Amino acid sequence: MDIQSASTVVLQALTQATSQDTAVLKPAEEQLRQWETQPGFYSVLLNIFNNHMLDVNVRWLAVLYFKNGIDRYWRRVAPHALSEEEKSSLRAGLITNFNEPVNQIATQIAVLIAKVARLDCPRQWPELIPILLESVKVQDGLQQHRALLTFYHVTKTLASKRLAADKKLFQDLASGIYSFACSLWNHHTETFLQKVCAGDQEAALSSLERTLLSLKVLRKLTVQGFIEPHHNMEVMVSVNKILNKLLDFLECHPYPFIPLIQRSLEFAVSYVFTEAGEGVVFERFIVQCMNLIKMIVKNDSYKPAKNIEDSKPEILEAHQIKTAFFTHPTLTEIGKRLVSQYFLLTEEEITMWEEDPESFAVEETGGDSWKYSLRPCTEVLFLDIFHNYSQTLTPVLLEMVQNLQGGSFAELKETLYVLHHMYNAVGLAAYELFDSVDFHSWFKNQLLAELQVTHNRYKLIRRRVIWLIGQWISVKFESDLRPLLYEVILNLMQDLDLVVRIETATTLKLNILQRSYTMTKSIFGLLFHLLRQVTECDTKMQVLHVISCVIERVSIQIRPYVGCLVQYLPLLWRQSEDHNMLRCAILTTLIHLVQGLGAESKNLYPFLLPVIQLSTDVAQPPHVYLLEDGLELWLVTLENSSAITPELLRIFQNMSALLELSSENLRTCFQIINAYTYLSASEFLQNYAEALCKSFCDLMKDITMEGQVQVLKVVEIVIKVSPVLGSHMFKPLLPAVFRGIVDGERFPVVMSTYLGVIGRVLLQNSGFFSSLLTQMAVECRQEADQLLGNVIEMWVDRMDNITQPERRKLSSLALLSLLPTENGVIQDKFCGIINICVEALHDVMTEDPDTATFKDCMLMTHFEEPKVTEDEEPLTEQDKRKKLLALEDPVYSVSLQLYVYEKLKAQQMLMGEQGFQTLMETVDTEIVRQLQEFLKGL
Repeated sequence: MDIQSASTVVLQALTQATSQDTAVLKPAEEQLRQWETQPGFYSVLLNIFNNHMLDVNVRWLAVLYFKNGIDRYWRRVAPHALSEEEKSSLRAGLITNFNEPVNQIATQIAVLIAKVARLDCPRQWPELIPILLESVKVQDGLQQHRALLTFYHVTKTLASKRLAADKKLFQDLASGIYSFACSLWNHHTETFLQKVCAGDQEAALSSLERTLLSLKVLRKLTVQGFIEPHHNMEVMVSVNKILNKLLDFLECHPYPFIPLIQRSLEFAVSYVFTEAGEGVVFERFIVQCMNLIKMIVKNDSYKPAKNIEDSKPEILEAHQIKTAFFTHPTLTEIGKRLVSQYFLLTEEEITMWEEDPESFAVEETGGDSWKYSLRPCTEVLFLDIFHNYSQTLTPVLLEMVQNLQGGSFAELKETLYVLHHMYNAVGLAAYELFDSVDFHSWFKNQLLAELQVTHNRYKLIRRRVIWLIGQWISVKFESDLRPLLYEVILNLMQDLDLVVRIETATTLKLNILQRSYTMTKSIFGLLFHLLRQVTECDTKMQVLHVISCVIERVSIQIRPYVGCLVQYLPLLWRQSEDHNMLRCAILTTLIHLVQGLGAESKNLYPFLLPVIQLSTDVAQPPHVYLLEDGLELWLVTLENSSAITPELLRIFQNMSALLELSSENLRTCFQIINAYTYLSASEFLQNYAEALCKSFCDLMKDITMEGQVQVLKVVEIVIKVSPVLGSHMFKPLLPAVFRGIVDGERFPVVMSTYLGVIGRVLLQNSGFFSSLLTQMAVECRQEADQLLGNVIEMWVDRMDNITQPERRKLSSLALLSLLPTENGVIQDKFCGIINICVEALHDVMTEDPDTATFKDCMLMTHFEEPKVTEDEEPLTEQDKRKKLLALEDPVYSVSLQLYVYEKLKAQQMLMGEQGFQTLMETVDTEIVRQLQEFLKGL
């Protein structure tokens, strides 16, 4: 793409792409997408977003296209990768100036430069860091800020790399620039304080931004840039100056933190759990202090070994500091204040309950929310403190609970909030209170009564009690109480309060996972009604998750009750076009729905197949979110299909691009290929074998040894299901397998797979094996018989690499298929073939004690579909296909004992008694004796 001539058309397309008119917007986006792979396109984008005279929205869009292009085309191995010449020019252009006037665009450019740095710095971009270091020194305020912003994003990105070599490079970088970073932070901090004292608010704010950016750089260098930071005096001085950033340092370097434990605990506990902090502290500060306490309490590096004498001195030091600090009075005060002060519902939360119940019900409490949100932070600290000091805190908590029990509703009106947070504490500490609380009596005598109170104000307690029961279900709950609980859940699912209903649905999920119940139309109807009623995506996801768990647990029993859900999901899918996480929840529900419906899921195909198509198409942006669940849905759909359809076959067009990704989803992709093979090998291979073989050949060059094994297992299954067509279609892959056997592949798992593939070809398509042998003989410049002898010899030598009885029997059958023969080379290897056969006979033969005769335990003579009990998973359609296929598979349909006998008899007839006896004399006498024992009675 010529930059001069292209700038105008690209600028026009970008301008149209910012339009609100879809008729203008869509063609422009399509044109830009087509240009993404054109040489020079990104140079044009660079010129456009560096031109401050152009419209801000156009420049913003140019930056985004450039940034997305880095992910797709910057790597050398990427399809349509940028040339090295263009990348070099782009790198130079990105750091020629730092004067972007628009903050949002400046941030995106900084992130963009960091993305390039992640791939190219320092090897292809050695000048980046020196230029940044010089640029942050300039006097111009705008340029200094932009350079510092870029410096931070580059440092952050380089610090995130996890390969050993990359970590070493970052450590070298940190060592070289740490002093400069410290001085930079000190300079901007002092400047900020000076401006504050001078009352220059605008200058102080500008300086504060630089202070924060330099602090973030220093934080990354300190945490990720040193293996033993405590040996670096400059680092330790900096750490002492930045108390509120100690968390990262503590997490990554617990031992150097030991001298700071006492001071940190005193500071944090004083402000959060004594009067010293009242009226002074703010929420973010409390969260940081609680996290500091939590990380010190929980840190495994501070816990001594069971035998104290085996502990390192530094561990003992840390343990002694903690033991001396967390005395009984201190722990009691912390425990009481956590429960009575920090567990209380705030006025904001009560207002949210009334005005926005869905947001209240699904407020984030999982994942890493404890790091920045007060309520989950409080609860996580309570759990860790209680776990580590349960002997002290259990009596304290039980006393607080006992003081609240036994009152009537009228007496408790003023203490509902107190009762609410007490139940919260007991629920959180369920595992620790297992031996201290008679929960069954409490449930029957107290909690059931709480759930019967229908007063509107008592909804706090109804919601908290049903949550509390959910916490105890997996800890301690008698089976005979579950039907009663189930009735309670049914009632509460019809509660007037939406928050109570949502919480009850979650408890239902926990209850149904613990014990299977006969599914009733009423409970599923209530869940579906709740799903239709809620409006927020997060709430719909939560309810869908409950529905998925119910469907998964009751399996085929769900079939009479899912009609309403089946009709609603397409509408919900359309409505959730902009909410990919909700679509993920829908995919999960569909997975369990297909498993529950089995072959009846074909009725869902008009909706199901387009969903799979979209979710697994890497050309569609949503695939980033939907791919993993989409692949799983694709797989279960195939496994439960009774017959192939043109539409189902057509979706496989997505597979080539998926295999090119070589991602963590490869294993599922292989399972999908296997499922197509089992479902309709002939149609599938005729349509896709050529493309699939090409993909496999490309994959074998780039993936790990384990990945190669997985590829070849797919090939083996294809040949097993369709010996003639499969062998022919995957012929380009087989020479490498053949060579691997001849060369004596040293990895046992790989060699076992090689032998499995060639064993299938030899046993089930002997004509093809002969042609392959001839081809390999020419390639190896050997006689075919000599090459066959080498293969047999290596096969015998590596038989111990094969551990699965099925494959050991396959090897025996395959080598025996070479008999009877007059071929001298095969006769020379006769001893080894018999040795393998006897080993396999030991693996597969069982002795009938009544008749003292042997029987091949792998033989399958017929297939009857088993009756499925309530607690068993029914067979999928694919399971049935596999069973029927096994009836035709020589491994399961041919008696090894009889096959050995017939082959030896045929060899004897071919050679005559004397010749055959001479041949048998090459076999060890003990092996012959064992063989005769297996063959007696035939």
